[in-house]
Amino acid sequence: MSDAEHEDFAAESDYIRRAYERLDKSREAAQSITGNVESGVGGTHQARYERDVLADKVRSRLEDLDIGDQSLIFGRIDQTAGDYFHIGRVAVFDELRNPIVVDWRAPIAESFYRATGRQKMGLDRRRHYITRYRELLGIEDEHFTEGQAERTGLKGERTLIAALESGRTGRLGDIVGTIQGEQDEIIRAPLTGAVIVQGGPGTGKTVVALHRAAYLLYTHHFPLAGQGVLVIGPNRLFLTYIEQVLPSLGESGVELTVLGDFVPGARVRGNDPAHIARVKGDLRMLKVMRRAVRQRQRPLRRDLVITYGVQRLRFSVADSEAVIDRTRRRARFHNHGRKFVVEELYEQLAASGRRYDIDAQELRDNLHGSDAIREALEWMWPVISAEQLLHDFYGFRSLQRAAGEKFFGVAVENLYRPRTDDVNDVFWTAHDVPLLDEMNRLVGPTSGSTKDLGLRTYGHIVIDEAQDLSPMQLNMVARRSLGGSMTIVGDIAQATSAWAHESWESVTEHLPTPKGITRHELTVGYRLPGPLMEMATKVLAKAMPNLKAPIAVRSEGDPPRFVETDPDNFGEALARTVAEEREAIGAGNIAIICATGAAEDVSFFLNQAGIDHGVAYAGALEKEVSVIEVSMVKGLELDAAIVIEPDSIVEFEPQGMRSLYVAITRATRRLTIIDTGNSATVLK
Repeated sequence: MSDAEHEDFAAESDYIRRAYERLDKSREAAQSITGNVESGVGGTHQARYERDVLADKVRSRLEDLDIGDQSLIFGRIDQTAGDYFHIGRVAVFDELRNPIVVDWRAPIAESFYRATGRQKMGLDRRRHYITRYRELLGIEDEHFTEGQAERTGLKGERTLIAALESGRTGRLGDIVGTIQGEQDEIIRAPLTGAVIVQGGPGTGKTVVALHRAAYLLYTHHFPLAGQGVLVIGPNRLFLTYIEQVLPSLGESGVELTVLGDFVPGARVRGNDPAHIARVKGDLRMLKVMRRAVRQRQRPLRRDLVITYGVQRLRFSVADSEAVIDRTRRRARFHNHGRKFVVEELYEQLAASGRRYDIDAQELRDNLHGSDAIREALEWMWPVISAEQLLHDFYGFRSLQRAAGEKFFGVAVENLYRPRTDDVNDVFWTAHDVPLLDEMNRLVGPTSGSTKDLGLRTYGHIVIDEAQDLSPMQLNMVARRSLGGSMTIVGDIAQATSAWAHESWESVTEHLPTPKGITRHELTVGYRLPGPLMEMATKVLAKAMPNLKAPIAVRSEGDPPRFVETDPDNFGEALARTVAEEREAIGAGNIAIICATGAAEDVSFFLNQAGIDHGVAYAGALEKEVSVIEVSMVKGLELDAAIVIEPDSIVEFEPQGMRSLYVAITRATRRLTIIDTGNSATVLK
């Protein structure tokens, strides 16, 4: 029987049509209210305030109702008691406020995702819809009868496979219609405490974490709407990839960020070599930063003597030592202390007069701008930005030794880099960000103002690819957690940074977990077809022998291809491979994955062949063909992946075999390896 011959096909098509009609009318009503509210002018302050509040609520409702070309309804549950509910992306009601569509996050919808033959949760039937925008294409039913009491497989298997085999768009889509039981358990986990989600390639851990953020905001709107929800990704390419998921689920209030955004104004690009990243990421750098700040709080080298009228006023070296000691105890942060130093300097200069009393404020007014005074203050207690202080620290080995040799020995001098005249020209690395963040905390604003110093905290934080974060980076995140409510996502087998963690315990020891930790492991791989997962399993056995690869949902699929060439013919082989992949996948995206630092070389060969493409940040994922370095490809899913020179990835990445594991597990359909040597033998 074809889908159109299903006995309920016509009735369900009509129901979906009516649901869309009500959705359209709800949008029209909200838009009319918006027009009336925004056109209102004048009135009392209270009236204007109430009008603004109403306008915000209406705009929020419009955002909720704007589902674009996503399917409104994707399922239905029939309860044994006789009631039935259609489950969809947003709630829709009829004229009498009766539910036509139930929001997928509502408690009643839980059984749609969690019910099994063994635990029916009051269901008689679960129905899945295969749709294209507003058109119903197919119906898949699961009956919870006695004969199927042991059913524990995939929910809506045909619907799930259809979604998995559809072409990629270059952006991560939601899975709200195909969420599986083990995923839903994570999504609906309690708000309190830390939830760790360990999942291999293609298990959906990222999209599950995003759905969890949407669910928590729906279920715990108060207090999370005010406290905020933060999602931290590994790089901006990744944020671009996931940016459409939450809006498609009706949530636009979640903040997406990378660690570099924690230091506003800093230009952050790339990573440090492993030996430098290991030093910068060590928690002992907290003590080094404190010592670096104290280096800028110095007693005078000689007495300050000021001629004032017929008197000579003196501020001695001993006086300066005492002032610095007292100021360190009084000041909340370094720049805040400058005013105390200024006050005491003038008070002691005034007190040093012998012939007649001198007013300290009058003295300050008369000597303000004096070169001698300014030089003394700049030596003792300069007002300085976090960026300038860290830039100076990197630029002088003597400062590094004084502050860090006790903790790191001569390795602290690895931090040296030549100074530039203008700190605004500096590009910082991702490993500098926690140091800048700590410097900001210690130094404070250059204005000396105590306003707006409260650190922005969040009611819930999602950390993706957490297995790669250094202790300093994790400490920076921990400071922004309001109560320890976090979703910590990643795969230990894909830990590829200089601070690659071997266990989740070494991650969580640097995060606040006052309300406990709950661990979940996603075991089913949805992205990779069986033949590609088989090869990935072999690489994982060499990279992390103690971990198991996910079980592939799709046993069928194209086997990996190996293209052998030589350096002189590499460009021709690459162009030919891209053409073959385009023909094989039709509409879809292709990523050429190479070792870190090789993207420009690969791009050169593509340009020679006249192949339009994007590179890393510059148009990657926006075009059919993208060149992405392996250090940036983590978390992405692609129709086809072309992995360049496996031996280069293994040799030049900090965690070579793990990085190769990442590279070969990005494709949902086809994987090709191009090799100019014998390195591909590790994959065969």
